[in-house]
Amino acid sequence: MTQTATPMTQTATPHTSPREIASYFDGLDDPRSAVNRRYTLSNVLAIAIMAILAGAKGPTGIARWARLKEAFLGTCLDLPDGAPRKDVFRTVLSRLRPQAFQACFAHWLASLQQDAQAAKEITQPILAVDGKTNRRSHDGTKGLGALHAVTIWASELGLSLAQVACAEKSNEITAIPEALQLVDIRGAIITIDAMGTQKEIARQIIDQEADYVFALKGNHETLHNEVVDYIDQHLDNDFADVNARRHTESEISHGREESRVYIQFPVPAAVTQKAEWKGLQTIGMATRCYTKNGEDYSEVRYYLSSLPLGVKNFARAVRQHWGVENGCHWVLDMTFREDESRIRGPQIRENVAWLNRLALSLLKQHPEKNSIAMKRQTCAWDDDYMLQVLTGIIP
Repeated sequence: MTQTATPMTQTATPHTSPREIASYFDGLDDPRSAVNRRYTLSNVLAIAIMAILAGAKGPTGIARWARLKEAFLGTCLDLPDGAPRKDVFRTVLSRLRPQAFQACFAHWLASLQQDAQAAKEITQPILAVDGKTNRRSHDGTKGLGALHAVTIWASELGLSLAQVACAEKSNEITAIPEALQLVDIRGAIITIDAMGTQKEIARQIIDQEADYVFALKGNHETLHNEVVDYIDQHLDNDFADVNARRHTESEISHGREESRVYIQFPVPAAVTQKAEWKGLQTIGMATRCYTKNGEDYSEVRYYLSSLPLGVKNFARAVRQHWGVENGCHWVLDMTFREDESRIRGPQIRENVAWLNRLALSLLKQHPEKNSIAMKRQTCAWDDDYMLQVLTGIIP
């Protein structure tokens, strides 16, 4: 059977109950044998989403939660045979093709994105593209390395919009273009670390009608040296002779003083490769200085961007990309315990990782000012709260 993936569009689809959410999967080909199939694919996946929200980590936990919540599930899904067993969830999550599975969430995520952007009055969202490894998901006996997946994370909105696993013996350069194809990025600013700073990726982003801010390091040695030399050349007179824009931020957080200085320039003639980077308009520098345990530290980073001069927008993009580590990856490791997961198998581990990101996104949309860990516990304890997180309807 073929399972097809469709890029996400911005058409919002309202959802008011688990039954309606389950209907998102009606068009997905069921990978199971038709013999003795007692549970619809839609219901199996809807239960899996709710169990992950409540703290389950894999098929065993999902099945255990479903058994304990059988009466509740019977009120919101059609389950004449009761809750499915562990093998049902394992079979489904092991056989579904991850990109086809993700595509079913397209309208749901588009609706969440539109609502979040409207609530926060954001017209040009920052979409951070970054990779993460689930370090214990390897299986040496079968030659399977640890799962490393690229995620597109809407930093200011708390939404994971796509995930693509890197192929074995490959890297993020091949996965990033696939992930970008899954999302409607029109009008967004795409931020990527140095590994993804590639000419073809820049071209794809511009062709998809978005902008980019790329970190620049020594993997593009000539270009990096030209940018650093140009900036160093004008440091002595504080950029008095060039068209530079500057923005400074400072804060005290967790007992640590921190200041950040952002400087942005039009691409100078000294950058000889400008024509090779589609849409390239500006270069930038971000300097971060902080004091920790009485010691002073500083970091300097350089950037290529298709953004026009507008240093506050450039600063916002850089700052939000740094936030993907705390807002997404750290929570997945510390709250979802993803880095400890021993789920193996190329498709099941990727599908469960996607369910973790979906659950994190839904939990972040709930307006209650509690930690993600406490929200998950409340989903496990309180069926009404679970429905609030799942449907977005807050009484």
